[in-house]
Amino acid sequence: MSVKLQAIPVVYFEEGSVIIAHCVPLDVSSCGHDLQEARRNISDAVAGFIETCEEMGTLEEILEGSAFAREGETT
Repeated sequence: MSVKLQAIPVVYFEEGSVIIAHCVPLDVSSCGHDLQEARRNISDAVAGFIETCEEMGTLEEILEGSAFAREGETT
Protein backbone atom coordinates (compact mmCIF):
# COMPACT_ATOMS: atom_id res chain seq x y z
CA MET A 1 0.00 0.00 0.00
CA SER A 2 1.43 3.34 -1.02
CA VAL A 3 0.33 6.39 0.95
CA LYS A 4 0.45 10.01 -0.11
CA LEU A 5 -0.25 12.43 2.70
CA GLN A 6 -1.30 15.95 1.82
CA ALA A 7 -1.36 19.04 4.01
CA ILE A 8 0.46 17.57 6.98
CA PRO A 9 0.54 20.16 9.78
CA VAL A 10 4.04 21.05 10.92
CA VAL A 11 5.02 23.54 13.63
CA TYR A 12 8.34 25.35 13.23
CA PHE A 13 10.19 27.12 16.02
CA GLU A 14 13.68 28.33 16.77
CA GLU A 15 15.84 26.78 19.45
CA GLY A 16 19.14 28.62 19.57
CA SER A 17 20.47 28.72 16.03
CA VAL A 18 18.45 25.71 14.88
CA ILE A 19 14.96 25.54 13.37
CA ILE A 20 12.91 22.69 14.86
CA ALA A 21 10.12 21.15 12.77
CA HIS A 22 7.48 19.08 14.58
CA CYS A 23 4.66 17.21 12.88
CA VAL A 24 2.38 17.16 15.90
CA PRO A 25 -0.25 14.61 14.74
CA LEU A 26 2.44 11.98 14.03
CA ASP A 27 4.80 13.19 16.77
CA VAL A 28 7.71 13.26 14.31
CA SER A 29 10.40 15.94 14.63
CA SER A 30 13.45 17.07 12.74
CA CYS A 31 15.55 20.20 12.45
CA GLY A 32 17.71 22.30 10.18
CA HIS A 33 20.02 25.29 10.22
CA ASP A 34 17.44 27.27 8.23
CA LEU A 35 13.75 26.92 7.37
CA GLN A 36 14.44 25.34 3.98
CA GLU A 37 16.63 22.63 5.52
CA ALA A 38 14.11 22.03 8.33
CA ARG A 39 11.31 21.60 5.75
CA ARG A 40 13.38 19.17 3.73
CA ASN A 41 14.37 17.20 6.83
CA ILE A 42 10.84 16.95 8.28
CA SER A 43 9.59 15.76 4.90
CA ASP A 44 12.24 13.01 4.89
CA ALA A 45 11.49 12.12 8.53
CA VAL A 46 7.74 11.82 7.94
CA ALA A 47 8.33 9.75 4.78
CA GLY A 48 10.62 7.42 6.73
CA PHE A 49 8.10 7.14 9.54
CA ILE A 50 5.29 6.28 7.10
CA GLU A 51 7.49 3.74 5.31
CA THR A 52 8.40 2.05 8.59
CA CYS A 53 4.76 1.95 9.68
CA GLU A 54 3.83 0.33 6.35
CA GLU A 55 6.55 -2.30 6.81
CA MET A 56 5.41 -3.03 10.36
CA GLY A 57 1.74 -3.20 9.36
CA THR A 58 0.73 -0.41 11.75
CA LEU A 59 0.07 2.41 9.28
CA GLU A 60 -3.74 2.26 9.32
CA GLU A 61 -3.79 2.32 13.12
CA ILE A 62 -1.30 5.20 13.31
CA LEU A 63 -3.13 7.33 10.75
CA GLU A 64 -6.52 6.71 12.34
CA GLY A 65 -5.11 7.60 15.76
CA SER A 66 -3.70 10.80 14.25
CA ALA A 67 -7.09 11.83 12.78
CA PHE A 68 -5.98 11.44 9.16
CA ALA A 69 -8.58 10.20 6.67
CA ARG A 70 -8.40 8.67 3.23
CA GLU A 71 -9.25 11.04 0.39
CA GLY A 72 -13.02 11.28 0.12
CA GLU A 73 -13.59 10.14 3.72
CA THR A 74 -14.37 12.35 6.67
CA THR A 75 -12.95 12.02 10.18
